[in-house]
Amino acid sequence: MKETIKQLASYVPPTPTETIAKRYGLSRVAKLSANENPYGTSPKVAAAVIDAVEQGSGNWYPDGNATALREMIAQKLAVKAENIVFGCGLDEIITLVSRVFLESGDEVLVAEPTFSEYGLNAQIEGATVKSVPVDSQSGANDLNAFLNNITSNTKMIWLCNPNNPTGGYNQTAALRDFMTQVPKDVLVLIDEAYIDFVRSAQPASALPLLKEFDNVAVLRTFSKIYGLAGYRVGYLIVDDQRARYLQTVRLPYNLNTYNLNTLSQVAAQAAFADQEFVEQVAVKNAQERDKWETFLKQHHVFYYPSQANFIYFKLPGADQLAKRFLEKGYQIRTGFADDRLRVTIGLPNDNLAMQQIMADFLN
Repeated sequence: MKETIKQLASYVPPTPTETIAKRYGLSRVAKLSANENPYGTSPKVAAAVIDAVEQGSGNWYPDGNATALREMIAQKLAVKAENIVFGCGLDEIITLVSRVFLESGDEVLVAEPTFSEYGLNAQIEGATVKSVPVDSQSGANDLNAFLNNITSNTKMIWLCNPNNPTGGYNQTAALRDFMTQVPKDVLVLIDEAYIDFVRSAQPASALPLLKEFDNVAVLRTFSKIYGLAGYRVGYLIVDDQRARYLQTVRLPYNLNTYNLNTLSQVAAQAAFADQEFVEQVAVKNAQERDKWETFLKQHHVFYYPSQANFIYFKLPGADQLAKRFLEKGYQIRTGFADDRLRVTIGLPNDNLAMQQIMADFLN
């Protein structure tokens, strides 16, 4: 076993909602800990998947190139089809990128806090991970601090935008200025898992930077606003050469590693075609997000302004509040430092009920 593996802590999965319901005698538990879409999926997804099953697709290997989905995305996003690399969720893409481009002795820069899998996969490959604190007021990536931390060993920079768990967002103009100062041999990966929830900038994506810089890559997922977390569909858009390297390592038919099964491809195509559903979810999320921020402001609770589908805040006794939420049937994300909690923005009635629970707790 790699020495680096021995030093890592195992991932602790969240308690199943069925277990929570039984423990507290609840008829319903709202899972608001993993930033999933409480509004479900486009109705077109179920119809497409059922049709694929009835056509008997299960006895054939999936299209290892995800051709139809690849062409849809390439046309919509105005990128070259061959520059898209698919994986089973962004977890697989992060693993693949780390496997291909990192070696022992390399240095990887990540925000603090941010999505833990960037650092985890870098450590598995023997790289050194250097954390850069987010902006203390906005929760966004501190781009100047990233620049100040680049060394001759820096190989890769991860920017989650909007950032998870803080929800902070970096404007594309700021990212463009940042890229002009990053050495060309450093790969900058911009994870846009939550980009469709951004309302403060339109368009919000850093996709235009792909045409300006060879050392930038953009990641997207169907797990969030499209509501396909269970189907595991993610992808990376990167320059010609790096795309070829990644495609060389990606396995053709191993359905648990770097490939999409047939039903996942069908579901993603149907979801991607229904942009009206995506916009409806984004609007509803923004409305509820504003209500959460108004509530936190009224109760003098520190929070980062969010451009995602979650909100991250700090208050004394956070663990006790999380326990009270759980007892009432609301599972949120804990485990952060300094009394911080992250709440996925749920359905209106759930948000209102949680705010009432929190108001009672604070009083």
